[in-house]
Amino acid sequence: MGRQSDARDRLLDAACRLIHSRGYSAIGVAEICAEAGVRKGSFYHFFDSKQALTLEVIDSHWSAQRASWTALLTADAPVHDRLERLFRTQAEAQRAAKKDTGAVNGCLLANLALELSNQDEAVRARLEQVFDEQVELVRTAIGGSRETARAMVAQLEGMVLFAKLGNDPALLDGVWEQAKRLLSA
Repeated sequence: MGRQSDARDRLLDAACRLIHSRGYSAIGVAEICAEAGVRKGSFYHFFDSKQALTLEVIDSHWSAQRASWTALLTADAPVHDRLERLFRTQAEAQRAAKKDTGAVNGCLLANLALELSNQDEAVRARLEQVFDEQVELVRTAIGGSRETARAMVAQLEGMVLFAKLGNDPALLDGVWEQAKRLLSA
């Protein structure tokens, strides 16, 4: 069981890296398998399709992020401090990606939403659930309206998109100052 579990995990990790850096459509099952060091025939032992793998990538990625978001947004600190840490943590992830790979890859979940939301209903629906969870985490933290929370998540995601577009994480430097304006409006 250990070797099978390891192969499955390697496929998930490889798919996450490849999808995050190049997008869903630019990669195929064979490339994911090669990156993971797993025979292509074994892929279908673990996943029914590339779509099934992608849904698990979303779940795995969000599971790790959810833990971070929850810890940051429920910490024993004033709400502005908690939100600022969330925004700065997301910006730092983009800086680290640029330093490590030479590219700002943006948000895996937002990238998939932009690429697949009008092509794959199952992926679109799962991403909608994830973003709804993010909005709800922020709404709970601020004790405010869902619309304000959605605007804050959109502010963060939008600026991450601009940082990716410009391949410049410095574009995120003012994101928290902009988000504070949303809170005070």
